[in-house]
Amino acid sequence: MTPISLNRCMPGFSLSALLLAIAMPVAAQSPASPTDEAEVTFHPWEVPSPRSAETYFTNLRDGGVYEAPFVARFGLSMRGLVPAGKTAGRAGHHHLLVNQDLPLDFKKPLPFTDQYIHFGKGQMEMLVNLPPGKYQFRLLLADQGHIPYFVYSKPLQLTVSKQNKAVTPAAVQGPPRVELLSPADRETVKGPFQFHASGYSVSHVAAKAADTGHFRLTMERAGRKPEVLNFTGGQTETWLNPPAGDYNMRLEMVSNAADGKVLSAAKPSTLSVAAR
Repeated sequence: MTPISLNRCMPGFSLSALLLAIAMPVAAQSPASPTDEAEVTFHPWEVPSPRSAETYFTNLRDGGVYEAPFVARFGLSMRGLVPAGKTAGRAGHHHLLVNQDLPLDFKKPLPFTDQYIHFGKGQMEMLVNLPPGKYQFRLLLADQGHIPYFVYSKPLQLTVSKQNKAVTPAAVQGPPRVELLSPADRETVKGPFQFHASGYSVSHVAAKAADTGHFRLTMERAGRKPEVLNFTGGQTETWLNPPAGDYNMRLEMVSNAADGKVLSAAKPSTLSVAAR
């Protein structure tokens, strides 16, 4: 696909102003780490993911129609997050490509343009406030120097049907919080456990990045010691195979600072695991 300039297609509009994402400072270019350090917690209940490393949208669908402003949420399998300029295993940070194909050269850093939106603090979402029209979105993970990994999403075609200029960003995004996206409350395990953070930056703890945190999941069942899974690799997804039983679950965002305080906690939920 030939790159599309939104400024040419829609005179008078600037995508930089319309996409309410925070552009991060450019980090010095450096090669991706050849090793894959501790990006899993190695808890006995964890099982290998049935899919390869990829990024994806957790709340948008291909062909979807949305009214702006709306929030686009990012998911990531088999890898962790780390801010730009920091390195930890093969963790990386998200980039949103708007009306833009994947780069032809994966050895060059991604540019800072209207079509490459950087999330270099370890964010998991952005507020989109585009005028009506058709768009292509794609996610791409890159390393500390913005050099892309071969970790990306399928292209997603969406339509913005209306732009509600009177709606405030705070009304759309809500307060800072963490959420257990799946499994849903009272659901039986069917797929991955997916976590989300709004208003918080996620990072591999080894990067020692300021103002970041990591997810911690506590699973309790009657008569047993609670199982605590710390996703210190900056993971936002895991696949688990817990023993049969009924569980109470609590997801938290834990600070990566030395105090390790809880920054936010999701509403407790329950889970049933059937006997096999």
